[in-house]
Parts: sequence; structure tokens; C-alpha cells
Amino acid sequence: MKAFLKNYRQAPRKVRLVASLVKGKSVPQAIAELDFLAKRAGLPIKKLLLSAVSNAKQMGIEMENLFIKELRVDKGITMKRMMPAAMGSGHRINKRTSHLNLLLAERVVSVKNSKAKKKAVIK
Repeated sequence: MKAFLKNYRQAPRKVRLVASLVKGKSVPQAIAELDFLAKRAGLPIKKLLLSAVSNAKQMGIEMENLFIKELRVDKGITMKRMMPAAMGSGHRINKRTSHLNLLLAERVVSVKNSKAKKKAVIK
């Protein structure tokens, strides 16, 4: 299950701090952490995560079985702006954007049945 967020108006360096915090965690645990996080990127990442969960529900997968397999933050477009400076000159200001790619995977719970193993070994 995938979800994308393109041209999010925050620098990738700042968004990667939040992305590395929730990468590899289960979906309910990641949502709980993003709710109380004091970073601006927390809300858009939470909305992206809920969008991916909604995509998974369309395929019939429960939220409790999902975990964040990959959360990649790539560089988006950079808007170039000018700031007036001394003696009629100007300095360039880079307004950076981010592309976020979220991939959820399902955790498979394996049940070990010792009787089935013994039967398989005996035959």
C-alpha cells in the first residue's frame, strides 16, 4: 500500500527528522507518536499515513497488521527568491520542497504448530 505527497513546502532535511522517527513502527504506534510530536512535519506525515491505511482497507487489510516499511523523503523543486541587500545588491533565498513516499507492509504472524512438524518429520 502506497501513498505519495508531492511538493510539500518544507525542507527535506527537517522532514527527514520526523520520517526517521516513525520508520519501521506499526501504524497505531506511529499515529500515537505523531499526535504528540512538536514538529511541523508531524501533521502532514500523519495525514499521509492515514491515506495509506485507507488504501490498505480498500484491499481488505486491517490497520493493526500494518507497519511502515519505507518512508522516503526526497528533494522536490526549489523556488528561488531574492532578498534585497546593501548597496543595491540582492541575495538569493532558496525555498525548498519535499516529496514523500510511504510504503506500508503487512506483518505476517506465524503460528508454530509442533504437532504438524512432528507429523511431517515422521512421514
